[in-house]
This record gives sequence, structure tokens and C-alpha cells, in this order.
Amino acid sequence: MGNTQTSGDAAEAIALEYLQQQGLTLITRNFRCRRGEIDLIMQHHGSIVFIEVRYRHNNRFGGALSSVDRRKQDKLIVSALHYLQKNRRAARQPARFDVIAIHAQTQTATQPDIQWIQDAFQAND
Repeated sequence: MGNTQTSGDAAEAIALEYLQQQGLTLITRNFRCRRGEIDLIMQHHGSIVFIEVRYRHNNRFGGALSSVDRRKQDKLIVSALHYLQKNRRAARQPARFDVIAIHAQTQTATQPDIQWIQDAFQAND
């Protein structure tokens, strides 16, 4: 994958196809508001799912999963609340946050390494 934007778009396409194969239905892509962006919003078993897609070429700086830090989680939560305020019908459904982490293909692999973390933002009690 080339530059950051191209890599991000390609990773989102890979994630979308993967999630659709798992039975999720796309509601919208790249929902933007003043506070942030949500890569994918999908429907899964009666729930609204807000999905952050992360792609990393290598793990030199901690990998794709570790890049979804508390600050990023907070931005996603605020963006999701904004979406739910604008979409009252969606607000009546349970919601969760998932993360799709995609790591670059190795020379021997034909498919990228995809990790799907469902309900990724758990409260720290």
C-alpha cells in the first residue's frame, strides 16, 4: 500500500469486505463531524457497530491495535454520540465499538492479517 490515505482507504475496503462476510451490514462509511470520524458504521444482530479500522505496515511503533489509545477512543465515542443524536432510530438500538486491525501481508502470505476485536472499549473499573 502506498501513502497513508491510500493505505487507509484500502484497509477500510478490506475491513468492509471481511465484516460483510461475517454478516454485518453497512450503514455508512467515513462518518465525519467536527469532533472526529468513524470509519465504518454497521448493523450486527440488532446492534449499531462503530468500527475503527487501523492498518500498520509493521509493528515498529506498537502495531495497529495499540494505536487505538484512550485519546482516540474518546474521539470515537464523542463522534458516535453525535451520530446517535442525529439518527434517533439508531439511538434506540444497543451500540458497541469494534476495532479491525490489519497488518501488512508478508511475502509468503496471500491475505493480510486481520484481527476483529468486538466490543473493544471496555470500562476500566
